Amino acid sequence: MKFLFIRFSSIGDIVLTTPVIRCVKQQMKDAEVHFLLKRSYAPVLENNPYIDKKYYYDDNYDELISSLKDEKYDAIIDLQKNYRSLKIKKSLGVKSYSFNKLNIQKWILVNLKINLLPDIHIVDRYMSAVNSFGVINDGSGLDYFITDKDERVMDKIPSAFRSGYIAWVIGARHFTKRLPVEKMISVSGGIKTPIILLGSKEDAAIGEQLIQESTAEIFNACGKFTLNESAALVKNATSVITNDTGLMHIAAAFQKEIFSVWGNTIPEFGMYPYYGSNNLKNHKSTILEVKGLSCRPCSKIGFEKCPKGHFKCMMEIDTAYLQEEIIRDKNK
Repeated sequence: MKFLFIRFSSIGDIVLTTPVIRCVKQQMKDAEVHFLLKRSYAPVLENNPYIDKKYYYDDNYDELISSLKDEKYDAIIDLQKNYRSLKIKKSLGVKSYSFNKLNIQKWILVNLKINLLPDIHIVDRYMSAVNSFGVINDGSGLDYFITDKDERVMDKIPSAFRSGYIAWVIGARHFTKRLPVEKMISVSGGIKTPIILLGSKEDAAIGEQLIQESTAEIFNACGKFTLNESAALVKNATSVITNDTGLMHIAAAFQKEIFSVWGNTIPEFGMYPYYGSNNLKNHKSTILEVKGLSCRPCSKIGFEKCPKGHFKCMMEIDTAYLQEEIIRDKNK
């Protein structure tokens, strides 16, 4: 069978589709897998061996639809499930399969603070889209593939960091998902292991401030490397501190020890670090969050400022506990 998978964005969401792709490819004889995404996220799947062909949503739309029609797909696996994916499905006229986005339950949780969400990770909800084909979750977790060229980024970091470092993902798309710099200064001050900061060019200034005001040994890699080079830095780290963002899921794909910090979003949305059931004995995830706030979650995505003005979900994060957990991990 020939499948078209649809997931336009973003980094983490696409990484979370990889178990479905792998299971279809490995469990269905002669399955051909194509993937439709935005071109800006192409590096996420650039080296994935389970994908036979990729298409890009932001190309000329009429030409895209014409090319997709020529493929004569047997089924569409819609893991985006929005207006744009619906438009494509209608244009192709091919039977499609999707999953429950639980938007009503999320709205109720955000607006009424009543949690009706099932305790099911988004990966397993994605998997439900292919269950009718007899495909099941193999329990092996997420995939992320990089090349030897990407791994050579290790030659570009200071030599003092090559014998071991913590990767700290300081960026996130929305402000309310980012740990404030004063909290990072507080945590980093007690960490003796070298730290490499990861994020976009927009995060570089915060990285420089952290270097100036922290006593830790820090290399600011924000905006200096490609996504897959940053993934290589995650892969080679001893552990990863991260906000709720794409590199968190890449770290999970590499089965790294993860210390994740949560602001306005919550793990109950089903997008916490996912290692796969085969790796539960080696579960390596520590979640830091402020429970019991009447205003949290204030969004299922995030804001550019705290709607209440106090930002308690991040400002009240127990940095001493985070520091203690990191140090304990280093002393194992």
